[in-house]
Amino acid sequence: MGTVFSFDVRGGDPDAVRAALRGSVAGLHEVDAVFSTFREDSQVSRLARGELTVAECAPEVAEVLELGAEAERVSDGWFSMSYEGRLDPTGIVKGWAVERAARRLAAAGASGVSVNGGGDVQVLGAPGVRRPWRVGVADPLRPGGLAAVVSAAGAAELAVATSGSAERGAHVVDPRTGRSAVTDLVAVTVVAPRLTWADCWATAAFAMGSRAALAWLETLPDVEGLLVTAGDEVRCTGGLAAWLG
Repeated sequence: MGTVFSFDVRGGDPDAVRAALRGSVAGLHEVDAVFSTFREDSQVSRLARGELTVAECAPEVAEVLELGAEAERVSDGWFSMSYEGRLDPTGIVKGWAVERAARRLAAAGASGVSVNGGGDVQVLGAPGVRRPWRVGVADPLRPGGLAAVVSAAGAAELAVATSGSAERGAHVVDPRTGRSAVTDLVAVTVVAPRLTWADCWATAAFAMGSRAALAWLETLPDVEGLLVTAGDEVRCTGGLAAWLG
């Protein structure tokens, strides 16, 4: 998927956890092979060209497309699975794949799991007794610095996803124009239980701009956001402070 993945796994039977880790890594490679829009032979590329139907693809394709359709509905179209008129579910695939990998490890008996896919993180359980997972949020205007630290204390599952232009440039597309999103934001970080949704909501919120994004994020249950503007202004949803520490 063109990025780096890392795993931090605690507890559980070592043999079972190692087997699940191997399965999780293999699963990420399989996701890339099925969903990559850069591979002409991927199922998604063939589906976009009309060479396959959804029923002829792996079951995961239908699952992701259904999730993406829900994200489009909830975001009123600010999240989209279309790029230049072509099917492109990459905006949801990474978060979904990371979350799936983390849950596979937890199901194998790990008591604490953290999976990081290119800076988007899903944590489950805890790394130790009275020790919550803590996730640093990079400061988009100060390389090497942190804008915040999110603590998963009291949560059985938590995800942190960031969308912005600081590292990858203007890669977020405004689905209403088909061109790079032009907003006052440089980064949006979303905190939610599931990375599948946190990743989608961060992308949609970035495309909206700070004012609309903040108002929209406030309407989503169990979702908090941290927005950084190009003018170095930080805006947060009302409940974000409970997750900082």
